[in-house]
Amino acid sequence: MRKIYVFDTTLRDGEQSPGVNLNTREKVEIAYQLEKLGIDRMEAGFPAASPGDLAAVNAVARAVKKVTVIGLSRSREGDIDAVREALQGAEDPCIHIFLATSPIHRLHKLRMDKAQVLETAQASIRYAKKYFSKLEFSLEDAGRTELDFMAEMVGMAIREGANVVNIPDTVGYLNPAEYGAIFKYLKENVPDIERVQLSAHCHNDLGMATANTLAAIQNGADQIEGTINGIGERAGNTAIEEVAMALETRNEFFGAKTSLVLSEISRTSRLVSKLTGMVVPGNKAIVGANAFAHESGIHQDGMLKEKTTYEIMTPETIGLKESKLVLGKHSGRHAFRDKISDLGYDVSEEELNAAFGKFKDLADKKKEVSDEDILALIEEKLIDTPEVFSLQTIYVTYGNEATPTAKVIINGPESQPIVAVAEGNGSVDAIYNAIDKATGEEVTLGDYSIKAVSRGKDAQGEVHVVLSQGDVAAQGRGLSTDILEASARAYLNALNKLLEKRKTYTQRDHASL
Repeated sequence: MRKIYVFDTTLRDGEQSPGVNLNTREKVEIAYQLEKLGIDRMEAGFPAASPGDLAAVNAVARAVKKVTVIGLSRSREGDIDAVREALQGAEDPCIHIFLATSPIHRLHKLRMDKAQVLETAQASIRYAKKYFSKLEFSLEDAGRTELDFMAEMVGMAIREGANVVNIPDTVGYLNPAEYGAIFKYLKENVPDIERVQLSAHCHNDLGMATANTLAAIQNGADQIEGTINGIGERAGNTAIEEVAMALETRNEFFGAKTSLVLSEISRTSRLVSKLTGMVVPGNKAIVGANAFAHESGIHQDGMLKEKTTYEIMTPETIGLKESKLVLGKHSGRHAFRDKISDLGYDVSEEELNAAFGKFKDLADKKKEVSDEDILALIEEKLIDTPEVFSLQTIYVTYGNEATPTAKVIINGPESQPIVAVAEGNGSVDAIYNAIDKATGEEVTLGDYSIKAVSRGKDAQGEVHVVLSQGDVAAQGRGLSTDILEASARAYLNALNKLLEKRKTYTQRDHASL
């Protein structure tokens, strides 16, 4: 199995993401985690950019011991000297020099011809080799450079002693077939190409960074460059975790692997996200919150029967505990039953059907149904109370300078609808007065409390009430994402229990006569 070296540029190219500004402590913290992840080479920054960046690169260079630490440099002696200073104390230092080679960069940015570009790059490599035994040279915007000139530049870098030559798709312009063909061309047309490692550095402007990187590997690339979570300027860089898991999952196809500690991927992703402030999208491959989450009923059913039906890799591989079966409006009965079982309940088919119906109603109102929501539904359904009265519809009119009014439609003892309208001191009071009018029952509200069952603005509200009628009292409970509806349900639930208790007491009194 061919080893692919991993060059991580999270601390340099990744930090160039708009809005990201890592301080020295944060850079060192990420560097330690990258070392745990097992990357081979770490680009710690661009020392010539500022005194602060130079100091941060130096702090990283002194902190990590098992990784080659790299400083970026333009093809200028002043930049090379800054890298020398920054990498003092590094266990294994390396300099990364770059110069643009494409026609558009030569004309508009450098204002140089081919000969001047070649001469400038050659002089900078020679100067840097006086101080560094390890050197990488990058042909900036290689993807839009003429193949023959690219081959000439690579050949020069080899002769001058470069260890790695990087062929970046700097602006994310190429497709996999084009990018892979470049590596094949260089392998076949540059003398002594075996003396250097060829590196792939891709940007994601057209969404093809990972695909291009894998195409480069297939065509002879020895090293891949990228960032954790794919962060970087513009649309970002190749996401290292995506390449690593593609090689791991499809090793029989690529015949190559990294030496990353894959179980550290999730932890590394979270740390980089936290310190850079760049949130990982839920649908992001490998490390997104939904990468191992399943909501579709068909998918959940397949996962419960055999995980490989819908998962080509395990969450444990990247350091997660397990997949998630997310309960939502697309979930089926199988997943719902499995969740109830996981929560420790053994319910009958009738109880399951009743709770599943309630779950579907709730799922239409909430994006995601939590374990707490499920528990509340199950516990509500396990309490077997005959429903003399049930809520059909509720309307509430409220204004802080108007009297609250409620209209309720209640299903009565023979399921006939009963309509009642009432006012109150507040919305809940108006609802309760309307229910009293509809049912014809006089009760006393002894207690009323609300709590959220789960978190978030769309959390279910759980209302508890205590009603009494003479010496008989009963507790009621109501659930809904609308607190007024929950209040009405709790009141009716307590009233039904109260009527059942009153009936039981009456039968007992008659029996004692």
